[in-house]
Amino acid sequence: MGGEQRPRALITHWVHPEVIERLSQSCEVIANPTRESWPRERVRAEAARCEAMIAFMPDRVDAAFLAACPKLRVIAAALKGADNFDLEACTRRGVWLAVVPERLAQPTAELALALLLALTRRLRAGDDHVRSGAFQGWRPQLYGTGLDGGTLGIIGMGSVGRALAPRAAAMGMKVVYADPRPGPGEYERVSPDALLARSDFVMPLVHLTPGTHHLIGAAALAAMKTGAYLVNVGRGSLVDEAAVAASLAAGRLAGYAADVFELEDWALEARPRAIHPALLADRERTFFTPHLGSAVDAARREIALEAAQNVLDALAGRRPRGALNEPERA
Repeated sequence: MGGEQRPRALITHWVHPEVIERLSQSCEVIANPTRESWPRERVRAEAARCEAMIAFMPDRVDAAFLAACPKLRVIAAALKGADNFDLEACTRRGVWLAVVPERLAQPTAELALALLLALTRRLRAGDDHVRSGAFQGWRPQLYGTGLDGGTLGIIGMGSVGRALAPRAAAMGMKVVYADPRPGPGEYERVSPDALLARSDFVMPLVHLTPGTHHLIGAAALAAMKTGAYLVNVGRGSLVDEAAVAASLAAGRLAGYAADVFELEDWALEARPRAIHPALLADRERTFFTPHLGSAVDAARREIALEAAQNVLDALAGRRPRGALNEPERA
């Protein structure tokens, strides 16, 4: 860029050094070097000096944030969903909003199956038993539920669903799915009601929108088979956690595993501020992980590198590959 002042790019959370190196070729980089989130006020203050921002799940961008950051030209989210970002406000302010749509699918599908296995095969209880010192060899105990021959119902056959379905089928599960659009022909497409009624294991994998908020609530849980299992690796607020706690207590739902939680959906002012205490207390029928869906080292490196490329494309006057909008003054 010759003698011109280089644009500034903010990276709000820790990334691999290669990401900073790539951006540094064209930008002055301001990066959070820690593994913790900066306070939102700090993020906004840093972004106010920048033309670009690589954002992550804990970040929230709304009209007020954008008004305080008039220099911003692109927000590259290092994630697949953008429900914590105001797309219309970005468009009005002339800011590209870009995501990484595909690279999270494979590791998230792997974790979904890991959660299902941990829940149905009672792995936490088994680990606790061994660590207690009480284990003296095999006994007829801790019998769980096998996956082979069971029916997995996938709500939303997007990239994660398409990665999950063949993995589940390889483990002997019958896969059915509900989606407005036809998916892979080897799996049966059914109505949402039929999916809930037939599935032994249910996984909602749709985007969080006003129409999918609490998609799995009291009515959906009542429509599921008694003894079915629910796993959420999509967005926390796809599931009504209070309704899940009630269904577990009533003995209808056999188990619930989750990697995502309602408290994470920062754009929703009415969201719970904590995980439902009854879910945390129920160690027998629940299993939780702290949003590890894409937490594979190589995958996170590639996700952040793709977000960096979205920044470089936008700053060079090109449409970012993962763009969700067409800014009014881009």
